[in-house]
Amino acid sequence: MARIAGVDLPQGKQVWIGLTYIYGIGRSRSAEILTTLGIEPTVKVKDLTEDEVRRVRQLIQDSIRVEGDLRKEVAQNIKRLMEIGSYRGVRHRKGLPARGQRTSTNARTRKGPKRSAVAGKKLARK
Repeated sequence: MARIAGVDLPQGKQVWIGLTYIYGIGRSRSAEILTTLGIEPTVKVKDLTEDEVRRVRQLIQDSIRVEGDLRKEVAQNIKRLMEIGSYRGVRHRKGLPARGQRTSTNARTRKGPKRSAVAGKKLARK
């Protein structure tokens, strides 16, 4: 079982996809790591040798900020924005999109489930 940066990589996946299960490593960075180490990207995770797993683990540990450290840094950056009262910080505090997306429609992921208008409102009669 390949365990890198505290994450168990899925055994049946190819290595270049399996590495993306680590927070902070996407497809391009995964391919970059494997070409640096000279490991074939299409090899399954279960077929990696212990030496290859050790080399990947060492490279990630030495040169890339991943998992807990990265999550902590992102949280601190957002907290700093909220403390200085910047526009993006205010949007984070209110739970609204921070990067210029429209909110009159959509944005349900950030805003949460749609609230019904008024519960006991009567319709106007003709």
